[in-house]
Amino acid sequence: MTTEISNRSVLLVGPRPASGSLPADLQADRFRVLLAADPEEVRGALRNSCPSAVIIDLDMPGAGGLDAVGIIRDGGPEEPWDSAMPVLGVSGSREPHRVVRALERGADEVVGTPFAYVELLARLRALIRRADGEWTAGTLRVGVLTIDRRARRVTVNGDPLSLSAKEMGLLTALARDPRRVVSKHELLRDVWGYVSPGRTRTVDSHASRLRRKLADASGGERFIVNVWGLGYRLLGDDA
Repeated sequence: MTTEISNRSVLLVGPRPASGSLPADLQADRFRVLLAADPEEVRGALRNSCPSAVIIDLDMPGAGGLDAVGIIRDGGPEEPWDSAMPVLGVSGSREPHRVVRALERGADEVVGTPFAYVELLARLRALIRRADGEWTAGTLRVGVLTIDRRARRVTVNGDPLSLSAKEMGLLTALARDPRRVVSKHELLRDVWGYVSPGRTRTVDSHASRLRRKLADASGGERFIVNVWGLGYRLLGDDA
C-alpha cells in the first residue's frame, strides 16, 4: 500500500544514494526523486523544493554527511524548508560512535550498507508517517507551556521559545503525559529513531539544555525532572 505517501519527494544526498537502482526503485514507488551531490548542493535543492524526507550518504569524504544533516537541521526561520523533516542516513560503518554522532547531529535513523531496498523503504515510510502524525494532533498545554505541534511552535507564558528540532521532539514526547516517567530507551527510539542505543549521553545533554531554556523562559519554574535510573518526566511532584 503506497497511497498514504504517494506523490511525495525524497532528496538523495551524496554519490551512493544517487547511484545504482535506488532512484528508480523510489520512483517506482511513486516518489519524486531529487538529487544533491554534496552538502554544497543541499541548500539550493531545499530552497527550490520541499522534500518529504532526505536520504544522506554519511560516508561522504570528510564530514560531508554530517555537514549535510547540519544544513537541514540548522535552517532558520528565513529558510523555506522544514528543519524537522525526516532524515535517514546510510553508512557502511559499523562503529557505534559514528552512528551516535549522526543521530546527535540530527539524523532520525541510520541504516547500514549494504541494505535491502524493502527495509529502507519501510523505514522511510515509517519516518514520513511519524512526521505527518506528530504535527497534526493539535496543541498541548502543560501549565505555562503551550506546544503547537501543527505550527511547530512553543510558547512560555505566551512568549515564543526557540528550540532545536530534537529539543522540540523531546519536549513533545514528555508533554504527552507530563507526569509519566519516560525511559531513555523510549526517548532514543521515539525522538531519535535509535533502536539499539548502547551507551550514549544524547538524551541527557538535550534534556539539560532544554531544562535551562525552560527555566530561563519561565522565571525559574522547574521542568524536565531526571528520575535516576529510570528516565525523565516533564513535571515534578510539586507541580
